Amino acid sequence: MRSRYTAYARKDVEYVFASHDPSTRAELDEAATRDWADRTEWLKLDVVATEAGGEHDDHGVVEFVASFRDERGRALEHRERSTFVRREGRWYYQDGDIPRQAPVARATPKIGRNDPCPCGSGKKHKKCCGTRA
Repeated sequence: MRSRYTAYARKDVEYVFASHDPSTRAELDEAATRDWADRTEWLKLDVVATEAGGEHDDHGVVEFVASFRDERGRALEHRERSTFVRREGRWYYQDGDIPRQAPVARATPKIGRNDPCPCGSGKKHKKCCGTRA
């Protein structure tokens, strides 16, 4: 996983392709991969979780977050749960899924428009901090 991230960061598309599972490599779009690599500045890789992938395994899973900057200068993140397979002693990227994130739950009750403003002004929320600019 780390070597593929490094290949993206160095814009080494040949390594990205060489480390992709040979059984699905033909499905890749080299021009699109190269274009994305050229337009992206990779900033950081955080491995969130791993499953298997040890010395005696032939399959492994890596969940990661890769931080990058796009051509507009926006800082973004790519989150993926990648599956790897070992063939003839070498690890290959097989495929990946975007992990589902848990929905955000409100920790406190919603403030109504006519409720007192929580800032303590004594005004209704709609006439104080609840106004829209």
